[in-house]
Order: sequence, then C-alpha cells, then structure tokens
Amino acid sequence: MAKFSRIEVATMMKETGMIPVFYHKDIEVCKKVVSACYNGGARAFEFTNRGDFAHEIFAELAKFIAIEYPKMALGIGSLVDAPTTALYLQLGADFVVSPILNPEMAKICNRRKVSWSPGCGTLTEISYAEELGAEVVKIFPGEQVGGPEFVKAAKGPCPWSSIMPTGGVKPEFENLKGWFNAGVHCVGIGSQLMVKDTTGNFDYTKIEETVKEVYQMIGEIRTPQLTLA
Repeated sequence: MAKFSRIEVATMMKETGMIPVFYHKDIEVCKKVVSACYNGGARAFEFTNRGDFAHEIFAELAKFIAIEYPKMALGIGSLVDAPTTALYLQLGADFVVSPILNPEMAKICNRRKVSWSPGCGTLTEISYAEELGAEVVKIFPGEQVGGPEFVKAAKGPCPWSSIMPTGGVKPEFENLKGWFNAGVHCVGIGSQLMVKDTTGNFDYTKIEETVKEVYQMIGEIRTPQLTLA
C-alpha cells in the first residue's frame, strides 16, 4: 500500500525538483544507490521495471525504504499496462510512471489515489492525461519531443499543467536552467547521476555528491539573485 497520496507525491516532486531514475538486478546495489540519493537530498526515487523479476527486487527495495527512509516516496517506472500496475501497487509503489498514456492504468491508480504520470508527446495527450486524473505528466523522450521549447509552448495555453521531462535532462546548470525556466514541475535523471569509478563499479560517494549538486543547481535556478539597477 502506498505511503503517500498522489497530492503528497506531486508536492514532493515539486519541492525537490528532480527524481533519480534507476534499475539494477542486484538488490544490494539498489539499496546503496537509494541511500546515496537520499543522503544527497532525494525524497522521491523511481525504480524502473526493466529486467526479469524486477518486481521481486522492487518488493525488497520497498521494504528497505519503509524502514530506513520512511520519508522517501518509491515509485515504479516503465510500466505500460494495467495488470503490471496493479502488481506494483500491491508491492507498495507510491507513484507510477509510464512512457505511454494508457487509460486502464489510470483507473487502477485512481482507485488507490496513487500518483500516475503517463508519457505524453503532444498537448492533446497532456490534456487527456489530466482529464484522466494525472497530477504530473511525463514527456518522454523529453529532448526528442521538443525539449524546453515544447514545455514552454505547452504551458502557454495550459499554464496549469505540471510537466516532468525524462530523457535529455543532464546534471548540468545550463541544461537544468533551460528546463526550469521553461516551467517544468520537476525532472527525471537516470544514468547520468549514477557515476561509476575506474573499475566500472558504482561510486556511491560520487553519486551522493552529484545528486546534491543537482539539487543545489535547481535551487539557484529557482531563486535567481536580485540585481541592483
């Protein structure tokens, strides 16, 4: 059962501004990555449904987070159908992210008041997703859909839309500035956060530092310094 309502998750996404996105078949690696991200400031984390038996890894991760990091929302990404959505809700997913817009997934999530962020590529899809109850919509792949200019254009006629791009978002100041100045609700970043050392293993200290740096950059972008005339 989800620990947070969809409104709480949407607020959490907005407040932090960035959602780490990750998958690995080794639960111990997942725990260490989650810990690094949490210590770096993350309060929402998206585990992606990518490999065989991913739901079993997710179940163990959900139990770990519930005990160690009860203030962190754990979401599941890369879902494309209602049955799999129901499975992950039963395992404790706090939010669901999809690369597509599937109305049947909305029904499953809405019954439990769980946040659902479908993938959209047009303003029509964004509007339909909101009609189906999505608080935050995902644009994916963000760069290919149109990047920050797409977000800016979409929010012109629909300023109430809360948009989260994934794909094309980089842990770099100018890139983040482009997205947030366009009006995104938050962003999702995956592999570029997950730094590895020279041996090819994850560098958990560096991951924590990178996550922290991203949040600091987002804070600076959202709070521009006043200039004297």
